[in-house]
Amino acid sequence: MSVQDQISNDIKEAMKARNVDKLAALRAVKSAIMLEATKEGDTTVSDEVSLSLITKLVKQRKDSAAIFTEQNRPDLAVDEVNQLAYLEGYLPAQMGEEEVRKIVREVIAKVGASLPADMGKCMGPLMGRLNGKADGSLISKLVKEELS
Repeated sequence: MSVQDQISNDIKEAMKARNVDKLAALRAVKSAIMLEATKEGDTTVSDEVSLSLITKLVKQRKDSAAIFTEQNRPDLAVDEVNQLAYLEGYLPAQMGEEEVRKIVREVIAKVGASLPADMGKCMGPLMGRLNGKADGSLISKLVKEELS
C-alpha cells in the first residue's frame, strides 16, 4: 500500500474515531500531496515525494511548537506537538547521533575536508546519503564539530 493510500485510510479511521488532532495532521499531509500531484499533472505521487512532504510538515510542526512555547502560548504548542506525534509515525526510523557522527567522519575523510570552510563539500554527499534518516540540523551540527 502506498503512503498516499495509507494516509487516505487513516483519515477515514480518524474521522470514525473523532480524533481531531490526527485528522488535522493527516489532512495537512493529504493537502500537500494533492498540491504536489497537481504540479506534475498526475493524480499520484511517489512514496519518496510523499515522505519528503511529511518530513517537511514535521519540521514545520517542530518549529511552530518551539515558537509558540517561546511566546508563552502553550495551548497552541500542544496542538502542534500532538499533530507532530501522528506525522512522525509515517517517517522511517531516525538514526542516532553516534551513527550519524560515524557517517560524518567517513564522508569528511573521503572528501578530504579539514577546515570549517570545507563544510559545503561534506554537506552534499551527507544529505544525499542520510536524507530522511537524520535531521539536517543534526548533520550540520556534527559536521561543524568535526571540522573545528
